[in-house]
Amino acid sequence: MISKKIEDAFNKQINEELFSAYLYLSMSAQFEALNQGGFAHWMRVQAEEETGHALKFYKYLYERGGQVKLTAIAGPETEWKDALEMIEAAYKHERKITALIGGLADLAEKEKDRAAALFLQWFINEQVEEEKHADEIVQTLKQIAKAPGAMYMLDKHLGSRKAGD
Repeated sequence: MISKKIEDAFNKQINEELFSAYLYLSMSAQFEALNQGGFAHWMRVQAEEETGHALKFYKYLYERGGQVKLTAIAGPETEWKDALEMIEAAYKHERKITALIGGLADLAEKEKDRAAALFLQWFINEQVEEEKHADEIVQTLKQIAKAPGAMYMLDKHLGSRKAGD
């Protein structure tokens, strides 16, 4: 049986993961409005991943005898000045999620819940990847800032992303 503290914390994380999906869908919409379909696609795939993360917590709670309690999801930002600002916001958001996952791992350790600690290890590893990918795009955007043709090529590259990439 899962402790009430971990159940509550995991329910909060479900909300954070679903907010992440909303945020990335909002960014996708702005990229569509900017006619940057590759970036929009990348963000939609990211949103799908975040929904998948929420579902992992959802299923885990039930597997451990907990209860899922869904709460209202805050509305995300809807406008950014350009691609760099959006991707920097995504990177900052991923760093926030990394900190939240770290807090959950600390809680699992404090509660001596080895099963939860093991479950969270996947998310810890996933967050390393999430931050890396967002930061790579930020750094690439900074490098190509004065080369519009390169922006077109990056947009096309990001449009080739498959789920799980």
